[in-house]
Amino acid sequence: MTTLRHYEILRAVAETRNFTRAAEKLFITQSAVSHAIRELEARAGTALFDRLSKSVQLTESGRLLLEEVLPILSSCEALDARINCLEKRAPLHIVSSITIAAFWLPNVLQAFQKDWPHIPIHVDVVSAANAIEILREGKADIALIEGAAIQGPFICTPFDSYPLYIVCAPDYPIKQRELTLQEFCSEKLLLRERGSAIRDTLDSVLYLSGYTAQPAWTSVNSLALIEAAKAGLGITILPDVLVSEPLTQGKLISLSVQDLILKNELIAVRHRDKYLTAPLKTLLMLIQKYCVKT
Repeated sequence: MTTLRHYEILRAVAETRNFTRAAEKLFITQSAVSHAIRELEARAGTALFDRLSKSVQLTESGRLLLEEVLPILSSCEALDARINCLEKRAPLHIVSSITIAAFWLPNVLQAFQKDWPHIPIHVDVVSAANAIEILREGKADIALIEGAAIQGPFICTPFDSYPLYIVCAPDYPIKQRELTLQEFCSEKLLLRERGSAIRDTLDSVLYLSGYTAQPAWTSVNSLALIEAAKAGLGITILPDVLVSEPLTQGKLISLSVQDLILKNELIAVRHRDKYLTAPLKTLLMLIQKYCVKT
């Protein structure tokens, strides 16, 4: 079987025009050089070198083979020079929830690229359920999700949290700003879709208290819910980072509901069997550093 070593020997003999000097250059014996050339000639079915009295030189067939071999050897040597730097160039694939991608991830990636400027980063912004499925299939290195820790072959690392605010327009027809759970569930509710981290958190708390939300609006878009709430169409529940500005501007007011304290954990999830590269370790460290609130 012909190997790259055969071609390295061919090149060395062609360059030195001497079997002995080729052996010295490659730090092998002359007999090993002679044996490799005989194997190549047997495979080619023709002589590759003319054996002259004091040197050897390529035949025309040998020159044709060497022309084919040189680019291959050059590529292999270039790869060998880069092989210990693969982690510095291998892409990272992140899947993230919308809220984390909007308010947490940009600062983390900005810091990451200062440490690893040559690593391509691919980000998919998806639901938590889709993020975990992508991770399970091995198509992502890490998932950044909201809500409860995921069961299965995963390592879950909480890195931050946010409170959920219950808000409505100042002129929304409501008697008081503190409601019972029953009163809350009877209002016009503007909620995220089932399966979203925000909705799952709300539904879980209501279920444990014996209540179920029947929303007037259901949306995958938090901005649509904010605008509907500002228009006085109902009460919505969203992260503090999304409603802080309209609350400050007086376009929304916050409500409280007895026994309804809502908070979502932010979690970095990775498959327990996936190799943890140096760049991925850096990313996890930066997530902790830049995201944990003090």
